Amino acid sequence: MRLRIRIAFLLALGDAVTYAQTTPVLPYAVTLRAQEANVRVGPGRQYPLSWKFVRSGIPLIVLAEVGIWRKIQDAEGEEGWIHQNMLTMRRSALVIEKTHSLLDKPSADAQVVAYLEPGTSAQLQEIRGDWLRVKVERLTGWLHRSQTWGVLKGEKDRRF
Repeated sequence: MRLRIRIAFLLALGDAVTYAQTTPVLPYAVTLRAQEANVRVGPGRQYPLSWKFVRSGIPLIVLAEVGIWRKIQDAEGEEGWIHQNMLTMRRSALVIEKTHSLLDKPSADAQVVAYLEPGTSAQLQEIRGDWLRVKVERLTGWLHRSQTWGVLKGEKDRRF
């Protein structure tokens, strides 16, 4: 009997450790998974709707967590609560302010691959200093971090 209790305890402890290792530190960036997603004024279905997202791929910042609900912030600074199933840990970046050149390498004097309009959502593939390698449809290239929203200050170089 004691052996079963110890094994059950160790299995539960292992699950807790795994959860702790995979839970990001707040705030963290995510992407809207769902085509349509309700944003509420509080963490639960009992709270009224604040607004609705109507396209997937939008980068968001998670500011707080309450159970299965995430308090998010969008590129316009609006905040609200959304169910965790509407989000993915895949990363994206949103082109902001004006049309920007998607470049073939991380350099201001690189060749232009395409021009991206404000509001274009791009799949984030890599952070390298002040440069982001992104994919938009079938095109891959580089944008300067200042031309996008969705990458947190202080995020270090990494691939996704």
